[in-house]
Amino acid sequence: MKQQYLRAGQIVRAHGVRGDVKVLPLTDDPARFRTLKTAYLETSAGAYDPVEITSVRFLPDAVLLHLEGYDTAQRAETLKNAYVCVSRENAVKLGKDAYFIADLIGCETFDTNGKAYGKLTDVLETGANDVYEIDGGALLVPALKKVLKEVDVEHGRIVFDAGVLEEVGCFAD
Repeated sequence: MKQQYLRAGQIVRAHGVRGDVKVLPLTDDPARFRTLKTAYLETSAGAYDPVEITSVRFLPDAVLLHLEGYDTAQRAETLKNAYVCVSRENAVKLGKDAYFIADLIGCETFDTNGKAYGKLTDVLETGANDVYEIDGGALLVPALKKVLKEVDVEHGRIVFDAGVLEEVGCFAD
């Protein structure tokens, strides 16, 4: 089942005396924060609390946000390590053959011969191409069109080309 909220960034610390927070973007397009008015803070209890974004500034490696109700450095510091999330309706629109990492994680993986490999547990963003981690590293698969035969996030299923997987897959054993 698709998550209702998607992580767009993680708060790393308070910034300044007026309550801004420094956010490490977890999105391919940090500029998307420029138009974001409402976000959701993911709490450790698994709840999503709405918060209004009142200002956005950019640093070379981060985004500075001012969140309504967080007007002191001490109050902003309470958000350290919290995730800034967006509702799925406000998420960026993806192109063909593009998926949210949150939707890929947990998918069962198979090859075209029907062999099961386990669940996708992480997506490693290497810069050149993403790498799918299966069962905590038992198998690493580059996310290349030639290896991906089917990606069905609605049904939680990914199918790899068996022949190509033998060539490019990194098996733990």
